[in-house]
Amino acid sequence: MADSAVSAGVDKQPRSVRVVLLALMIAMLLAMLDNMIVGTAMPTIVGELGGLQHLAWVVTAYTLATAASTPLWGKLGDMYGRKGSFMTSIVIFLIGSALSGMAQNMGELIGFRAVQGLGAGGLMVGVMAIIGDMIPPRERGKYQGMMAGIMALAMIGGPLVGGTITDHWGWRWAFYINLPLGVVALLAVSAVLHLPKKRTKARIDYLGAGLLTVGITSIVLVTTWGGSEYAWTSARIMELTGIGVASLIGFVYWQTKAAEPVVPLHIFRGRNFSLMSLIGFITGFVMFGAVLFLPLYQQAVQGASATNSGLLLLPMLGAMLVVSMVAGRVTTNSGRYKIFPVAGSVLMIAGLFLLSQMDTETSRLTSGVYMAVLGAGMGCLMQITMLVAQNSVEMRDMGVASSTTTLARTLGSSFGVAIMGALFNNRVQHVMSERAGALGSKVTEQSAQLDAKSLQKLPEAAREAYQHAVSAGTHSAFLLGSVVAVAALLAAVFVKEVPLRGAGHDKQAGAAAGDAADAQPAVAEAV
Repeated sequence: MADSAVSAGVDKQPRSVRVVLLALMIAMLLAMLDNMIVGTAMPTIVGELGGLQHLAWVVTAYTLATAASTPLWGKLGDMYGRKGSFMTSIVIFLIGSALSGMAQNMGELIGFRAVQGLGAGGLMVGVMAIIGDMIPPRERGKYQGMMAGIMALAMIGGPLVGGTITDHWGWRWAFYINLPLGVVALLAVSAVLHLPKKRTKARIDYLGAGLLTVGITSIVLVTTWGGSEYAWTSARIMELTGIGVASLIGFVYWQTKAAEPVVPLHIFRGRNFSLMSLIGFITGFVMFGAVLFLPLYQQAVQGASATNSGLLLLPMLGAMLVVSMVAGRVTTNSGRYKIFPVAGSVLMIAGLFLLSQMDTETSRLTSGVYMAVLGAGMGCLMQITMLVAQNSVEMRDMGVASSTTTLARTLGSSFGVAIMGALFNNRVQHVMSERAGALGSKVTEQSAQLDAKSLQKLPEAAREAYQHAVSAGTHSAFLLGSVVAVAALLAAVFVKEVPLRGAGHDKQAGAAAGDAADAQPAVAEAV
């Protein structure tokens, strides 16, 4: 009833709702901006603090902590109220940001990024769940342009801000910049977001959360260490695989027994929810891999500075913004959405395959066209996955549905960075050894070559060898991404276009009755 009351207020107080949404968008900007800034600054960070082998871990630690905490944040919001848990996640995120900026070595940075990730787990799921409570799915399309605009602003502005900060202030300010923005978000949410407080006697499913965390951590470690730190058939990899599989099986079993499961399994009975979770996983796999490796390619092969590599991402991010806004408008006006997952998957496959064809001779114009194709595909998928997933569950499951969909995307990004990073590193080291021998191995170990300015100081033979190595590494990473993206297309084909729940019935009979009546058929039809 409390959640429905919030929905009922949408039509009565549109101005208030707009102010609340503005505060939520600031929080979303906070979460999205960090990933984009750090992605562009990463070559300089790794060049100063450590070796190339630690590159993926700076991102993996963040995404792993985000993945592990996301379902718990969603459940806490369902049980105790979203405002308190949401504000707590902002505070933890800011603490992690401050500590990351003060890191003195790679180990500290990785640890502090994990703290930051714990807070980030509550940011995106909190925004999505609160909006899901307030706005009916059919009407929610009106706000997709705003959400897409904020996300694109972060993705376009993030690399620019990150590159500028790295070039002029130093990479530590890539983390410190979160603090003023975070304080503004915290104050705005505290002042304008008013949600009914919840009280429940149910206990948090700590065992389920623990099993899920152990399972996710073990599997990601396998993908990160396998073939690089340890052989795929080594005892350590086999142990981690066994622990991961056993933990996830135990987690699934326990969710059928727990009084308040972290991830209620009944939400997966809806075909659309399961398919959108899979598509979200693959979108995360592709997007964060692209944001990580494209700047590396642009700086090492095309000779761009950190600032310019951010500017060169504009074709991908601009296409993502435009297409996402068009998709939101069409969905709002027509209530139809299946065309977007299908078209988005096709464009994503094509864009990744084109990017895999880049070499040392590829021009910036050509790579920009390839990135625009990929961006258009992701623009079709970014908002639609969450919208359709939320439309496939009842209002009482809005929090866990939002957190599960967010978790799928976060897991995808974690696996994508780990697997594509391992493949990239192995390919770079192999090509460097082939082309430059012992000198190539030394350059790779020092990691100074990741900085475009430092690359110019290397002998010409070593520089050319590294450019070919990075080109070969990006080829392998993006080719793998295009193969994985085929699964998104197969999933999109089987999506059933269930009508989006609207606000018309809410206006006549109230949001509580409307949501309850509409939610049940949506789940039934999606099965």
